[in-house]
Amino acid sequence: MGVIHVTDRAGERHTLEALEGWRVMEIIRDWNLPIEGLCGGACECATCHVFVAENWLPKLHPPTEEEENQLDMVPITERNSRLACQILWAPDLDGLEVTLAPVSG
Repeated sequence: MGVIHVTDRAGERHTLEALEGWRVMEIIRDWNLPIEGLCGGACECATCHVFVAENWLPKLHPPTEEEENQLDMVPITERNSRLACQILWAPDLDGLEVTLAPVSG
């Protein structure tokens, strides 16, 4: 077991225990932080949009075309935008840092 550090939309940092093989979206949701994940991880809604800390980006697999298409539909994106449902937590991501993206522009 490891951890993910999540900064919520109010700027508060939370350290969450993470289980291998779980989607980052599921971990955040199960710790009752305000992330929707309406599609359940099917990469169909972008309601789990997060900003990944820049130093963690090289450790993640690149976004798929499907993920990029979903991100094109959100009002505010950054170079480090990702869908949390497309990141599977593994021990090499222990300490991963993400910030919940705004829900509207």
